[in-house]
This record gives sequence, structure tokens and C-alpha cells, in this order.
Amino acid sequence: MTTLNINGQRRAIDSDPATPLLYVLRDELALNGAKFGCGLGQCGACTVMVGRDAVLSCLTPVSLIGDRPVTTVEGLGTVERPGVLQRAFIDEQAAQCGYCIAGMIMRAEALLARNPTPSDAEIRDQMAINLCRCGTHMRILRAVRRASDVLRSASAEGERPGDGARA
Repeated sequence: MTTLNINGQRRAIDSDPATPLLYVLRDELALNGAKFGCGLGQCGACTVMVGRDAVLSCLTPVSLIGDRPVTTVEGLGTVERPGVLQRAFIDEQAAQCGYCIAGMIMRAEALLARNPTPSDAEIRDQMAINLCRCGTHMRILRAVRRASDVLRSASAEGERPGDGARA
């Protein structure tokens, strides 16, 4: 039995330590935000955060997680109270089919955690690994910029954005 910190909660899992994190999240913990895309780490649909880093959960065995917290898209907010990035993706209508969006949001979350005011080039560079077959890349970029603006505005006013659980 292994215990992981998933979205701020300690969760006991029975999976083999070599099991990819994606399968534990989806099959054992019923957290289906991270998607199985290619299974080879080439599409980004399975992206989650481990600590402050965006990782491809299809390639990351649970044995490598240790005590670092895991954050999935479900940990950023709820339907009723979406997080800042989730709200920005909604407002910019960045999702078409929606398959890639959780991975995109998690990669953007990792970027904004490190750099709350990224340039367009930095956003593009960070998001390049995640593929979107629907072609909403420009809306996704606008959503990340919008979230950055909201976070910067809240920071300048000494506030914490209160929509969701996290930025």
C-alpha cells in the first residue's frame, strides 16, 4: 500500500509501484481529468502537476512521486467555482472537443506557478508539448494570457483570486 497526496488529500493506493500515475488517477481514484492520449508522452493529454512541475502521467510511475503533491485539473476548482485558469479557458472558449484541455490547463498552471507574467514566447514554449487536434491554439494562448492578467491584477491589489481552489 502506498499513500499519495492527490489534490491536497492523502490517498491510499494498492497499485504496483511501477504503475503509471495516469492509471492510478483514472482507474483507482476515479480522477478522469487527465486523459490517455498516446501513452508515449508525445501528446500531453495526461499532464498533471507533481510538486510545481508539469509531468506526463502516462510515463511517470507512482514510485517516483514520493511525498511530492500531485495536482490534477480536478484540484484547481469545481464546476460551481472554477479556478482562474479554468475560468479563462471557459471565457476564451478554448475547448472544442475538450480532450486536450485538462493537460493544457495543467501545463499552463505549472508555467504560471513559476512565472506569473510570461511572455507570449514563454507561453508558446511551455505549451508546445501539448497537442490540440481541434486547432484552438490561439484561444488557449489567450486563455493563459487572461489568467496571467487576472493573477497580476489580484496580486497588485493585494488579493488572492477567489474563484477556485488554485490559480
